[in-house]
Amino acid sequence: MSPRASASAAAETRSGIIDAAVRQASLEGLESVTIGRLAGSLEMSKAGVIGPFGTKERIQLAALESAIEIFRRKVWSPASEAEPGLSRLEAITEAWLDYLTGEVFPGGCFLTGAAAEFDGRPGEVRDAVDRTLRLWEGVLEHEAEVAVEKGELPAETDPGQIAFEIHAIAQGVNQARQLRDDPRARERGATAFRRILNADGAVSPSSR
Repeated sequence: MSPRASASAAAETRSGIIDAAVRQASLEGLESVTIGRLAGSLEMSKAGVIGPFGTKERIQLAALESAIEIFRRKVWSPASEAEPGLSRLEAITEAWLDYLTGEVFPGGCFLTGAAAEFDGRPGEVRDAVDRTLRLWEGVLEHEAEVAVEKGELPAETDPGQIAFEIHAIAQGVNQARQLRDDPRARERGATAFRRILNADGAVSPSSR
């Protein structure tokens, strides 16, 4: 086997392990991702599973990064094309609802599950989840700041509070969808998003 073919095979093996870890973690949590279970599901040796990563924690981190990339592609990428400010916040919430109710992961929002699983457990995985969620709330807060500056949201609006509430609503939609199988989860989330973004009473550029 040539070096190029060998590298390609190694990358494919690593990708397959990560995909299996993401599926497993989505349903049962990142702590359920063990070398033995992955080896069994992939029909590989334990050495073959651990080899590309070194430790179980590195597999968990790789699965988390893969899930983050999926979230970025499903939520941020389409919304980033909208005009900064209120329009982009509305696009984010719409894409987020699609992501939460669209069976992207078999067990619901991967990050919401990881946050609940690791919120009280120190370590690299918890730190990675925390960094990701802080970064995302920073994006939401920035767009709210732009909306205030443009007069699309009231001047007294607290952008940090807007970011916090958008995130909280998304978590509620995920729970309603996954835990209670609420058929109105998306509708309830959309109503809540409209309320906090003051969409009905927002000042549009054409009305100023």
